[in-house]
Amino acid sequence: MINKTLFLWILFVVFIISSCTNNPKYHKKSDLEGSITISGAFALYPITAKWAEEFMKLYPNVTIDVSAGGAGKGMTDALSGMVDLGMVSRPLSEAEINRGAWYIGVVKDAVVPVFSSSNPYADSIRKRGMTQKQLKAIFIDGRLSDWQRIYNGNTKAHVHLFTRSDACGAGEMFGRYLGMNQEALQGVGVFGDPGMADAVKNEPLSLGYNNIIYVYDIKSRHYNKGIEVVPLDLNENRIIDKEEHFYQNLDSLSAAIREGKFPSPPARELYFVSKGKPENKVVKEFLKWVLTDGQQYVKMAGYVELSEKKRIDELSKVRFVLRKGLSSNDSLK
Repeated sequence: MINKTLFLWILFVVFIISSCTNNPKYHKKSDLEGSITISGAFALYPITAKWAEEFMKLYPNVTIDVSAGGAGKGMTDALSGMVDLGMVSRPLSEAEINRGAWYIGVVKDAVVPVFSSSNPYADSIRKRGMTQKQLKAIFIDGRLSDWQRIYNGNTKAHVHLFTRSDACGAGEMFGRYLGMNQEALQGVGVFGDPGMADAVKNEPLSLGYNNIIYVYDIKSRHYNKGIEVVPLDLNENRIIDKEEHFYQNLDSLSAAIREGKFPSPPARELYFVSKGKPENKVVKEFLKWVLTDGQQYVKMAGYVELSEKKRIDELSKVRFVLRKGLSSNDSLK
């Protein structure tokens, strides 16, 4: 027969475990009003716009202005105090942190090489993909410049290479995947993710790179018309094996990113950045909401959720505290 002390100890342990594993939720404040300005990465813009829309529904006296312009602009605007939050789609540098950049991760996504669906070598691209070495020889070294040579074809077809003209996280992360940085990437410069997607669609012999939400249609979860992902031949056997074939739709690629099957980089976290830790009550409440109730929109918008541990860690940066002894249905401080 179990004694009383042991019984109470078991109850205590069960209580602690259940408290730690509860999913924290946001609880509405009654008096919130003010404004938030946000600028930066194209990669983070669609989900941030959705978050802003939903948060303003929750708080009609709050206005949130969101604009895209690249991760470089987001960082510059945040550090200069021009905006409350910058959207940044790459890891921060030590120099930026030394200048006072404070940041939290909010979602994950990935940068992928892309080609035109009307490419004469489209079937070979889908079946064989490209290795990291091949992509480096194309984008960095310039040693590979013809589709015929890449796929041993019969028709010469010069690769029309595109890169980003703006300082962006997509270019930086794709460059890092190839062992360099954005500045080392060759190609005709185009501005922004929408510009890159349009350039690739409109040129049959093109090769570029995009954030995944500009490659797949959010509603159908399949490729946007005219653009596709170049599969990564991770084991370099010149065929896309079953375990490398996860580009069928947005959900299958997101799952591969979440499970670590897709390499990082070019998979990455996306961040909100500010000049020092935010003190504005409206900004802090928005960040808390983004990392709690706001996460329900992440998958629908085409992104990958943070792990539960990572999300709790990020919440702690904005003075998040789940009061000891309270469940996830209790309020956030």
